[in-house]
Amino acid sequence: MCGIVGYVGQEQAAPILLDGLSKLEYRGYDSAGLAVSGKESIEVVKAKGRLHVLNDMTDSGRTVVGTCGIGHTRWATHGEPSVPNAHPQCNSDRSIAVVHNGIIENYTDIKEYLVKHGYNFQSSTDTETVAMLLEYYYEESGRKNPLEAITKMMNRVRGAYALGILFSDIPDTVFAVRKDSPLIVGKNETGTLIASDVPAILKYTRDVYYIDNLEIAQLTKDSITFYNTDMEEIQKKHVHIEWDAEAAEKGGYEHFMIKEIHEQPRAVRDTLGTCIREEGDKISLDMSAYGIAEDIIKQMDRVCIIGCGSAYHVGVVAKYVIEDLARIPVDIDVASEFRYRRPILSPNTLVIVISQSGETADSLAALREAQRQGNKVLAIVNVVGSTIAREADYVYYTMAGPEIAVATTKAYATQLIASFLWAIHFAQVRGNLDEAQVEDLLRSLMALPDQISRILEDKE
Repeated sequence: MCGIVGYVGQEQAAPILLDGLSKLEYRGYDSAGLAVSGKESIEVVKAKGRLHVLNDMTDSGRTVVGTCGIGHTRWATHGEPSVPNAHPQCNSDRSIAVVHNGIIENYTDIKEYLVKHGYNFQSSTDTETVAMLLEYYYEESGRKNPLEAITKMMNRVRGAYALGILFSDIPDTVFAVRKDSPLIVGKNETGTLIASDVPAILKYTRDVYYIDNLEIAQLTKDSITFYNTDMEEIQKKHVHIEWDAEAAEKGGYEHFMIKEIHEQPRAVRDTLGTCIREEGDKISLDMSAYGIAEDIIKQMDRVCIIGCGSAYHVGVVAKYVIEDLARIPVDIDVASEFRYRRPILSPNTLVIVISQSGETADSLAALREAQRQGNKVLAIVNVVGSTIAREADYVYYTMAGPEIAVATTKAYATQLIASFLWAIHFAQVRGNLDEAQVEDLLRSLMALPDQISRILEDKE
């Protein structure tokens, strides 16, 4: 998974870009690069290997002067790891620079078309075709309308992409474009930023906008303007990120996974605290905030749980718990297979999609397929304002905080807790558990954080 960072504002861009990219190193990468827009041209610096190579080449960004730029860490898909294949990718005269997460599926067709029109390519990447295609449409508009060039490019390419784009003759402006790959934008006192994940800009702002599919953001140092592919301005609400910057750092641990293992007691306690109420000696479960009417739960004849990887394994556990407590049949699907098997969903099937990031592409496609068939979807996700959270009919947020390690620990634990809570709620509403049984189960769940802590104390 590649990383994108962009900045335009009053400060020098390159140090901010390098700092943001360092927060995305956990995604893995084989090369890195920066593009910074000056008064007349775009300066591009790229390096194969770790980010410290790029850092050394630019004296921590100090040698690349300019207050508007984009940065990227690349994980090779099209073309081997090399400096020519690293991002940013540019058009022939470096008047347009592009960073890209995702895959352009029809890039060979576009490349052949552009070669016939006199374009010469320097890399083996699919991303270079985006830069060249932008030039093609920008020249077509008389170099007057970058937004039109971007929308025409979006209508031409197929695939998944998050893009950061610079035009040399549109100074102090960054364009951000998104289809099926996550991208966020934010604003602080000195400027505006883009990133592919929250940790990259958490140091600079906690108020972010999530760009939806086929939307464009135009960023200047003072403003962020959003457009659809008809070039119509649209309004968006920002989301306030509750994590502090320290939550996304190692906090004295040797690496993120050890840190996140030790954060499990807190994550489980916080997740339980969203809906378990204690009043004196009484303990109860309150799921009213999530909007699923009791009539819907009583009428459910099946639950379908969808997830990828570890989220799928949560579903395997949840099947046992829901069927045991609520006596509702449960199907489990690997998200990547769901829409291809032409699933048969009864009108009273509740679909549950589980995803840490809320951006898992296959899970999102499964959600849309379920809704296309007319079914309601409950999302269990960790990231507030993520695409799955926004598109689901109901959403339950786990309280894991940022999970950086690839191997999940605290996100998995909180997803399990969420599954248990919903199983208890379904069972209670359907009359399979009485009040005393519910209290007993809830007290057992509330004891878990301390039990996890005791295990971690004996980790040696």
